[in-house]
Amino acid sequence: MEEAREAYYQMLEALLPHEQVHLLAAGEKEETQITAQLQKRGVKTRGLIFHRLEYVDGWIRDYGPTFLKNKTGAKAWCKWIFNAWGSKYDDLMEDNRVFQEHADWIPHPRFDAEFVLEGGSIEVNGAGICLTSEQCLLNPNRNPQFRRDQIEQNLRDYLGVKQILWLREGIAGDDTDGHIDDMARFTAPDTVVAAYEENPADSNYAILKENWKRLESFKDLNSRPFRLAKLPMPGRLEREGGPLPASYANFYIANQVVLLPVFDHPNDGRAMNILRELFPKREIVPIPSAALVYGFGAVHCLSQQEPA
Repeated sequence: MEEAREAYYQMLEALLPHEQVHLLAAGEKEETQITAQLQKRGVKTRGLIFHRLEYVDGWIRDYGPTFLKNKTGAKAWCKWIFNAWGSKYDDLMEDNRVFQEHADWIPHPRFDAEFVLEGGSIEVNGAGICLTSEQCLLNPNRNPQFRRDQIEQNLRDYLGVKQILWLREGIAGDDTDGHIDDMARFTAPDTVVAAYEENPADSNYAILKENWKRLESFKDLNSRPFRLAKLPMPGRLEREGGPLPASYANFYIANQVVLLPVFDHPNDGRAMNILRELFPKREIVPIPSAALVYGFGAVHCLSQQEPA
């Protein structure tokens, strides 16, 4: 737990000099501790806004708001139905209520989607394309009442996208049934960086190779192929004998920095260099994430961006 808290502090330390950060907290005592720790590190906390909300888990990417912005610059947000990744965790299903009942502080119109979805299962390029996975969105534990074409229409309706591109399956150990944010991410409207396993003996090798082939076949709305970049995998991390979903693809893009999960692996440096090339105007900040991924997620899962 202390290692996980340290990762949070490093995330806040990297973000607060450049932008406002909203943080869920359990109460006044926790707020005081967090503020004192940040000030001890020399971090100015005037951009830190606490919200005292009752929540169970930290994966706000999946149960929190998905922000939207239209062509005129007006903002809104979607409230999806959260069912704890296919009703896997009864206690965590309570997090569906966090923004269902306590979202008055978000000053934008709200769309309530009668549709089970987690924020980590979708990736958009801001130019009409949504990237997702068949393993997750077509899973009968999410929306068994909808066909594939109906799911695609829901994505078009609520995200304002025109085209949905499907990868097949996620990485080993992912309890979310294949979230896209551990597999492939847009770094620009025309560029995708994708996790790629180089060891043929690794359990992720075949599926990530197939996903890469699909990416090579995809076209944007103007029938142009995407620029592609491979992101190595950080080796095998385990919890109680089973694999953990450790992936450098779970990075978070902020205003001036990119927070990159790292795992004390030789590929950490390679991943940093790849992202430096893809984000030349942002600093790449490594966030030690072995303790975070023990809970099956990393920095992207812990965060949710709001457009300016």
